[in-house]
Amino acid sequence: MALVPSRGLHLYIEVLKTALEDDILTNDEASILKVLAVALGVSPGYVGAALDIARGIDPSPIENRDDYSSHHVGDATTYQSALVAALDDEVITEDEWAILENLRNLLGIQSDQHALIEEAIRAMSESDENGERRLQRLERFNTVCPYV
Repeated sequence: MALVPSRGLHLYIEVLKTALEDDILTNDEASILKVLAVALGVSPGYVGAALDIARGIDPSPIENRDDYSSHHVGDATTYQSALVAALDDEVITEDEWAILENLRNLLGIQSDQHALIEEAIRAMSESDENGERRLQRLERFNTVCPYV
């Protein structure tokens, strides 16, 4: 299946490259990537091909990366979804931090947007059975990987 270039595919491939820097794709990383694939509109049929591109096996269909650098509506929600996915497993690993940091940079999430995302996560925690643990992991994430 030939991949159709899109912003979502570009972002997904870039995040995959970060996830594969250590040549290992953990279950925690896979969880974030699954959420991202859906949020970015990457078809499940494209995931395997995107992996091959990220590994350098196949050429990328993305010719001009600058075509996909603008900020879009929904980017903050995409980042929030990935952050919640990372917070909902037991530990945020260094690999997950790297994925989130790269995603934040790729999407151009600004400090005020990040603060709003944190507030939304805090507000959700009051009505969510996993909320307290999610907040503990959010505090740890903010300590280890502060927004700068």
